[in-house]
Amino acid sequence: MSKVVANAKKFWNFLWNDESWLSWISFMVIAFILIRFVFFPTLSFVTGTALPIVIVESCSMYHGMGFDNWWGKAGSWYEEKGIYQGAFEEFGLKGGFSKGDIFFVLGTKEENLKIGDIIIFGSGTSNRPIIHRVVGINPLQTKGDNNRGQFSNSEGIVNPEKIDETNIQESQIIGKVVNFKIPFLGWVKLIFFEPFRSDSEKGFCKSSFG
Repeated sequence: MSKVVANAKKFWNFLWNDESWLSWISFMVIAFILIRFVFFPTLSFVTGTALPIVIVESCSMYHGMGFDNWWGKAGSWYEEKGIYQGAFEEFGLKGGFSKGDIFFVLGTKEENLKIGDIIIFGSGTSNRPIIHRVVGINPLQTKGDNNRGQFSNSEGIVNPEKIDETNIQESQIIGKVVNFKIPFLGWVKLIFFEPFRSDSEKGFCKSSFG
């Protein structure tokens, strides 16, 4: 047993005190293994979702202006849905959020959702996760705050991935976003994927409402 302890201490000192490239690479490999196979599975179990942490990859929830200015340009769509400014101001993350923000996610069921919640759901031919705000119940519907309308399969709507957020099924729901964000930290990862994005998806966010 003493030999095992001595070897463990030696390896610990190698990881933390040795300044060689081998020590650095070993540390990174061990950190990756722990995060990938211990931390994330544990977090998934605790939160009840396969995607407990999410990085926002699009600008569909970006406001880019004060709430009153944004509502003055975007609010008419919500009013047609019976969602008025006073109600919207009570919603979590009423000011939207931006590409690169990080959120924690909790597993949920459709019956526990309400208008104004922000959820993540899988949809479309690529089944990529979408993070949008709930704007309707029975059927469950969402919309991106920075989008002028909803994605659907209706004729005339540009929707190459066949995303339909006008009737989301419970099997599509990945989780509900916790109303707390870590701003911009996700760019540490996103920056490596920017060169492969389409021109319309590259760069920092801009408001669709001017």
